[in-house]
Amino acid sequence: METKVTHPIPPVYDSDSQILILGSFPSVKSREIGFFYGHPQNRFWKVVAAVFDEEVPQTIEEKKAFLLRNHIAVWDVIQSCDIVGSSDSSIKNVTANDLNIILEAAPVKAIYVNGKTALKYYQKYTEPLTGRAAICLPSTSPANAAWNVERLVEKWKEIRL
Repeated sequence: METKVTHPIPPVYDSDSQILILGSFPSVKSREIGFFYGHPQNRFWKVVAAVFDEEVPQTIEEKKAFLLRNHIAVWDVIQSCDIVGSSDSSIKNVTANDLNIILEAAPVKAIYVNGKTALKYYQKYTEPLTGRAAICLPSTSPANAAWNVERLVEKWKEIRL
């Protein structure tokens, strides 16, 4: 069943954020727990922790502290959409988030998107407004079975500025 859903999770950033990582839209599990990459099978936290040689953060507080300590801002491209469950392929009627909230508050040097769906919506809705291209990294979603954790970590190391 397709449902109109509004993004319930505020962005994580501060005045020192230099890296902006954007997903497409939070999964059902992320919306339930109220934080990014909340599905236990999503490899985002394992990958970024390995990139920065840190322990994998477990709690929301640990995850926020990890992001800010490493000068990372996290949000999603989409503010609201019609979606079936967590299926990126079902996304319709998109309204984009206003990234200027972050870009005007922090010295973001690079914008990365977590996967091709995020890239598609970023290029369609956001890039024309920001004038800034995003670098597409392979999705950390378990649906991206072609990339194991080791390959993801190698590719994601490019976020280290």
